Amino acid sequence: MCRIQGCRLQTPQGADCAQNQVSLPLGKAARRQQPGQEFNHGLVLSREPLRDGRVFTVRIDRKVNSWSGSIEIGVTALDPSVLDFPSSATGLKGGSWVVSGCSVLKDGRSVLEEYGQDLDQLGEGDRVGVEKTAAGELRLWVNGRDCGVAATGLPARVWAVVDLYGKCTQITVLPPEPGFSPPTPISTTPLEPSAPPEDSVLAEQGTSEDEDFASMELSEVVSNAILSAYNGGLLNVNLSSPPAGDGLGSSSTATSPILTSNDALLFHEKCGTLIKLSNNNKTAERRRPLDEFNNGVVMTNRPLRDNEMFEIRIDKLVDKWSGSIEIGVTTHNPNNLEYPATMTNLQSGTIMMSGCGILTNGKGTRREYCEFSLDELQEGDHIGLTRKSNSALHFFINGIDQGVATPLTPPVVYGVVDLYGMAVKVTIVHNNNHTDRLRRNNAILRALSPEGALRRTVPAAQAEPERLLFHPNCGQKAAITHEGRTALRPHATDDFNHGVVLSSRALRDGEVFQVRIDKMVDKWAGSIEIGVTTHNPAYLQLPSTMTNLRSGTWMMTGNGVMHNGTTILDEYGHNLDRLKAGDTVGVVRREDGTLHFFVNGMTQGPAAWNVPPGVYAVVDLYGQAAQATIVDDMEVPPIPEPLPEGNNQVSPSSPSSGAGGSDLRFHQLHGSNAVITNGGRTALRHNCRSEFNDAIVISNRALRDGELFEIVIQKMVDRWSGSIEAGVTAIRPEDLEFPNTMTDIDYDTWMLSGTAIMQDGNTMRNNYGCDLDALGTGARIGMMRTAKGDLHYFINGQDQGAACSGLPPEVYAVVDLYGQCVQVSITNATGPMDNSLATSNTATEKSFPLHSPVAGVAHRFHSTCGKNVTLEEDGTRAVRAVGYAHGLVFSTKELKAEEVFEVKVEELDEKWAGSLRLGLTTLVPGEMGPGAGSGPGLPPSLPELRTKTTWMVSSCEVRRDGQLQKMNYGQNLERLGVGSHVGIRRGADDTMHILVDGEDMGPAATGIAKNVWAVLDLYGPVRSVSIVSSTRLEEPEVTQPPSPSSDIGSEGEDDDESEERGLGGQSQMGIMPTVLEFLENHGKNILLSNGNRTATRVASYNQGIVVISQPLVPQLLVQVRIDFLNRQWTSSLVLGVITCPPERLNFPASACALKRAAWLLRGRGVFHNGLKICEKFGPNLDTCPEGTILGLRLDSSGGLHLHVNGVDQGVAVPDVPQPCHALVDLYGQCIKESVCWGPPPAANSLKSCEYHALCSRFQELLLLPEDYFVPPPKRSLCYCESCWKLRGDEAHRRRGEPPREYSLPFGWCRFNLRMNPHLEAGTLTKKWHMAYHGSNVAAVRRVLDRGELGAGTASILSCRPLKGEPGVGFQEPGENCAPPREEQPPPVLLSPSLQYAGAETLASKVQFRDPKSQRTHQAQVAFQVCVRPGSYTHGPPSAALREPPDPHFSPAELEWVTKEKGATLLYALLVRVE
Repeated sequence: MCRIQGCRLQTPQGADCAQNQVSLPLGKAARRQQPGQEFNHGLVLSREPLRDGRVFTVRIDRKVNSWSGSIEIGVTALDPSVLDFPSSATGLKGGSWVVSGCSVLKDGRSVLEEYGQDLDQLGEGDRVGVEKTAAGELRLWVNGRDCGVAATGLPARVWAVVDLYGKCTQITVLPPEPGFSPPTPISTTPLEPSAPPEDSVLAEQGTSEDEDFASMELSEVVSNAILSAYNGGLLNVNLSSPPAGDGLGSSSTATSPILTSNDALLFHEKCGTLIKLSNNNKTAERRRPLDEFNNGVVMTNRPLRDNEMFEIRIDKLVDKWSGSIEIGVTTHNPNNLEYPATMTNLQSGTIMMSGCGILTNGKGTRREYCEFSLDELQEGDHIGLTRKSNSALHFFINGIDQGVATPLTPPVVYGVVDLYGMAVKVTIVHNNNHTDRLRRNNAILRALSPEGALRRTVPAAQAEPERLLFHPNCGQKAAITHEGRTALRPHATDDFNHGVVLSSRALRDGEVFQVRIDKMVDKWAGSIEIGVTTHNPAYLQLPSTMTNLRSGTWMMTGNGVMHNGTTILDEYGHNLDRLKAGDTVGVVRREDGTLHFFVNGMTQGPAAWNVPPGVYAVVDLYGQAAQATIVDDMEVPPIPEPLPEGNNQVSPSSPSSGAGGSDLRFHQLHGSNAVITNGGRTALRHNCRSEFNDAIVISNRALRDGELFEIVIQKMVDRWSGSIEAGVTAIRPEDLEFPNTMTDIDYDTWMLSGTAIMQDGNTMRNNYGCDLDALGTGARIGMMRTAKGDLHYFINGQDQGAACSGLPPEVYAVVDLYGQCVQVSITNATGPMDNSLATSNTATEKSFPLHSPVAGVAHRFHSTCGKNVTLEEDGTRAVRAVGYAHGLVFSTKELKAEEVFEVKVEELDEKWAGSLRLGLTTLVPGEMGPGAGSGPGLPPSLPELRTKTTWMVSSCEVRRDGQLQKMNYGQNLERLGVGSHVGIRRGADDTMHILVDGEDMGPAATGIAKNVWAVLDLYGPVRSVSIVSSTRLEEPEVTQPPSPSSDIGSEGEDDDESEERGLGGQSQMGIMPTVLEFLENHGKNILLSNGNRTATRVASYNQGIVVISQPLVPQLLVQVRIDFLNRQWTSSLVLGVITCPPERLNFPASACALKRAAWLLRGRGVFHNGLKICEKFGPNLDTCPEGTILGLRLDSSGGLHLHVNGVDQGVAVPDVPQPCHALVDLYGQCIKESVCWGPPPAANSLKSCEYHALCSRFQELLLLPEDYFVPPPKRSLCYCESCWKLRGDEAHRRRGEPPREYSLPFGWCRFNLRMNPHLEAGTLTKKWHMAYHGSNVAAVRRVLDRGELGAGTASILSCRPLKGEPGVGFQEPGENCAPPREEQPPPVLLSPSLQYAGAETLASKVQFRDPKSQRTHQAQVAFQVCVRPGSYTHGPPSAALREPPDPHFSPAELEWVTKEKGATLLYALLVRVE
C-alpha cells in the first residue's frame, strides 16, 4: 500500500513548510488549504515508488466551483525527499508524465491529445488511479475502468503524483476495491511469479491495507464529512454486537458489522425528555409544543443497513416557532447517549440536515445542499435518508433524491430526528404500507408542481364567526379598532413598518377578503400589501413586514407577487403603490387552489397556484398606507375551468385541432439553475449574480405546425456578456441530459444565439434578421415550425423570416436563460398562428379594394354567416331571423392596423337575455363554409368558435378561445340600446379595442395576430345591426394635412396670438407635394411599416438610420414626428442631410460615424462629417418629447433650416450641396417616428416632460379640490427649459390697457385656475395687467377659497357657495373665512417679474418627498394674477434678496403694491421644484 508522501511545498522564494498549501492527516488523505483563495500549490506524491501492476487510486472527496481545471495525476522519477515542488504538476521536469484534463504531458509538454476520460469532468466520489506496468507503460484508471496506455518508456522507479488543482480540493487514497484486480499486461508470464513476493512484502510490514484503513482516523481528513473519529469500540452500538473490546476481532467486522436483528425500523425507547412515543414506537410527538421548542430528539432502535431507507412523515406542525424538523445520522448508541436539547449541539459523530444545509458535528459544512428547505415543509410531507454501500449519505424529500450530502459516512450509524421548533409529530413510513405509498406519490406530484407549495391538512370544522375581522394579535406599531373591522398605524408619520394584521379566522374557498384604504401619508415609499398565509395569527410572531416571512406566505406588493419572500411574478396587476384613500384591495383563494387579487373590485387574474386551504388573509399597512377597514364580502363571478381537451369542438381541417396554444407551459424538467413558477408559465435563473448558465428550460410538449411559442423577457442583469438563446430540439425532455448551454448539444437541436443560427452546436448562418443579445426587458421572442418544416422567429410579433428548414415533425421549444437574461414568461400570444405565414388573398384585396355600392360605406359582412342570419342591403345589414343563437357574422376583409369596424344596433328583442358579442378571429370566414350548406358549419355562438384563435368581448368579459381572460372590462354590452354604436379596432401595437358610441374602452386583449377578421355574434336581445364604418382609403390618413390645433398654447390668454405666431412661418414655405416615404435601405434594426412611412427601431439602441427616399426640394418642408421614446436609454434622435446617393450606402451603427458628405444636428450641436462645427443651436433634440414634429427645409440660397413644431430655428448649415436627402437616426431613446405633412399642431410637450410630472405630483400632494382648476387639456403648462424652447416662447410679453410688460414664468409649472364667468374673466385678462405674487404652501388653500389675494368675497368658482356670505353655515370666522368688513385688507405685494416675486424671502420653500422616486425636493408656490390698471402703485423692491432682481425691469417698477378690494383676479397657481 502506498501512502501519500509528506511534502515540502515551497514558494518561489523558498519558504519553508509553514507555507504549505496541503495538509496531510495520517498520510491517507490530502486537502488544499484555503481552496476559495488558492487554486494551485496542491502537489502531493506517494510515500513509496509504485510497484509494477499495482494501481495507485485516489477518490475525489471535495470540489469547489470557484476555479477552472481540476485534479491532475501521473508519475514522476524525481525523489520527493529532495524535490523542489513547483506550483502545479505540469511544472515537473526530469522524467514526469502527468494526465491533465484529457491530455498527457511529459515534462510539461503535451505528447498525447484527447486521451481517456476528461479528468475535469469528474465529480465528488469519482475514483482515479495510475498504474505502472512491468513493460514500462503508464495506464490511467477512472472508476475502475482502464483508459489504456497513456505513455511508454517509464523508468523502473517512479512515484505517483497527484495535483489538487483548481476545483479539486480534497482526495483520499483508496485500497483496491473488492473484486478489483489490476489488469494483466499482454506479457503476463513475467508478472505472474511476481505476485507472491509482493504479498509477502506486504505481510512483512506487519499491518494489512485493510487494517490500516480500519484503524485510520478520519476526523481531520474531510472537512465536509464526519469530523469525529470512530474505531472498533463503536461497533457495540448494534443491539446484537459483541461486547466492547471484541469489536476488532477482524477487519471484516470493522467494515461490515454483523447485524442479526431483522426487525423493522422503530424509534428507540430512550428519547428526548419531551418526546412521547406511540403507535408501537413508530410515532414520536413532542409534548407542550406551544411552550417548548426543543428536547425532541428521537433515534432509531438499531443502526441503518446499507441502502436501507429511513423515512418519516410529518404529521403535525405548529406556527409559533421559527425553525423546524432536522434529520440525519449519528454514530452514538442511544442506550449510552445523554440526549442533548437539540441534535446540532452534539459535537461528535453526527451529520444532520437542517433547513437546506448540512451540519456536521454542529457546524455547517454545506449551506445549500438542496433547493428544498425543511423549514418550509408542510404536514404530510415525507423526509428520508439512506447510507449507500459506497458510504455516501443521501437525503430524500417526498421521494426525490437530493443527491450526495456527504461522501464519507461511518459504517454504523443510527437514524436521528430532532422535533424542533414547528415540528411536533412524525411517523416512520415503511414502503410496504400501501396507504403511505399512495400518499407519498401524491406528495411527489405536489413537490414537482411549479410552485412547490405543499398543502397542509384542512383543520377540523369548527364554529367560526360569520364576519371576517382582524385578529387582535397584530404588528408592534398597529392597532385594531371598530370591533375588529379597522386596522391602523397610529403613528404613521413616525414609523413605516410593523403594521402587519391578519384575519381572525381562515378564509373559506371562494370567500373574498377585501379592505378599503381609509388613510394615507405621503412621507414614506411603498404602500399597502395584501395576501394570505398558512400561519395562525394566534401563534405567529409577526415580522416587521410580511415579505420577511419565509414560509407559507403569498403577498401582492407593488405590482408583483412574492411567495415566501421571493418574487414569483414581476409584473402583475395594478400597482398597489399608486392607490389612494378610498381604493379597495382584496384577495380570494378559489377551490382549485388558485389565488386571485382584486383592485377596486376588478380581478387582476391568477397570481399563484396550489395554495393550500385554510389560509388566513393578511394586510401589511406599510409605508404610505396608514389605515384600512374591512368591507363586506363582494360578489365575484366564478372563473370557469378550462374545457377538457376532448370537449373542444374543432374542425378536422385545423392543423392545431385537439388543444389550443394555451396548454403550452415550461416542462418540469430543466437545468439545475432554473426555477419554474407561475403554473409553468414563468422561468427564472436563481443566483443570477453568481451563475450565468445551467438554466435551460423546454416546452412541456412538442409544437404543432403553425403554433407560436412566444416568451417575454421580464428581467435582466448587466453582470454578464451574452443573453438569451432560443430555438427548438427534437430531443424529448425526459431524454435530455441538460448541458451548461443548449449550444453544447451536438444533435437534433436548432438554436438562435445572438445573430447566429446554430444546428447541433455548429454555426450554419450568421447575421440573421435579429440579434437576441440586443433585446431588453419587455421584448418578446417567438418560435414557430411551419407545415413545411421551416423555423421562423418572431421579435415583438414581427416575423424575422425563415431561419432554417428541414425540421423534423415533432420539436420542442427550448429557451436558454443565459448571461444577462434572468426571467421570461410565456405570453398570451402563444398558440396557433396559421394565417401569419399562409398564402392568402390579402394582397389581392389590398391591390383591388372592395367598395360598397352603399354611399359612404366600404365595410360589408361576409357571405359566410350563422344559419339564422340573413344579410340585407348588399351585405351592410345583418338580421337574425329566428331563435337567439346561430348569429355569427364576419367582415369581408382583414382589419388593417388602427382600422375600426363599427355597427349600429337596429333592433332588439327584449325576450332574450345576454348581449351582443364581438371580437377578432384568425379564422378565414369562408374556411368553414356557409352555415346552411354542407360541411361542419359555424358554431351556434361565438365562445364556441375555437377552430382558430378568437378574441371576443361578451357583456364585460374578455375571452380568448372561450376561456376567460379579463373581467369588468369597459361598458357592459348588455346595456346597448337601439341606436347604440359599437365597434372594434385592432391596434398597431397588437391590441384589441372596443368602442362604444365612439368612446374607446381601452385595450381588451394583447398579442393579437396580424391577419384577423372582425366577428360579431347577434346573440340574445340584439336582433339586427347595420354597418356604419368605412374602410380607410388606400392613401393613409397621415397623407392628409392635419388641422391646426390650438388646445395648448404658450399662454392661455394668448391663444389667438400664439396661433398666429405658430403659423406665421408657414406662409413662406411649401409642403412636399408628393407622398414621402423612407428608403428601403436602412439600419439593420429598423422595421418599416405603414407604407414605409413609419420607422421603428426593434432592437438595441443603435443601427437605426433611415433616409427619406425623395431628395429635399428648396423651400419645401419635410417633417418627421417622434411617436415613441424609451427612457431606459440616453440621448435621442439625430437629424440631418447627406449628399451621397443613399440607395447603396452601407449605414454605420450611428449617424455620427458618417465621415463623408453628412451634416447632422445632434443634441444642441451641428456636426459635419463627425466634427462639431457649431454649439448651442436651437433646442436640445435629446429632450424632445413624444409628439414633437421636427422639420428640415432648404432655403433659396441652400441654407438648411431646422423647424421644431413649426417654429423655424434658423439656419443650421449654410450652402448645403444639392441634391441631398434628409436623414434621421433613431438613436437611444427614440424608438419610432413617422413622416408627416402640413403645418404641425401645437405640440403637447407635457406628455413626457419629467419636470412637469414632478410638479404635478407635488400639486396633487396639496390636496386641492379639482374644481378649482381648468380641466385638461388646458389645465397646465410647463415652463422648464426644454418645453419653452420647444414652443419658442419669448421671455417677456405685454398685456393690458395701457400695455405693461411682464415676464413669463420660466423654470416654473403653471396650473390654470377656473374663472367665474360672471366676472367676465375673459375680458379682464385682456385689459388687466399680469403680475406674480409669491406665497407659501400653508396659504394656498385660503387664497383659493377667497378667490383673490386680498379679503374679497367673490368665489373663484361659479359652482361653489361664497364662503364669506352669511347663511351658508360659516357662523364663526375661521381660517377659510373672509375678514370682517370693517377691517382694512392688508397690502398685497406683486411684481411683473417672477424672478423677484418667487425669491425665497417672498415664496418660502418647503421640503417634500416625491412619492414616485422617493427623493427629497424643495418646492415653492406662487400665484399668477390679473391686476386692475390703476389699482396699484409701483416702486423699488422692499424685500431683501440674495441675488440681484430681474435686470429687464427698472428697479422703480419691480414691485407693485395694492390695497384695493377686487383689484386682483387669480389666474394660475405656479409651482417650482428644485
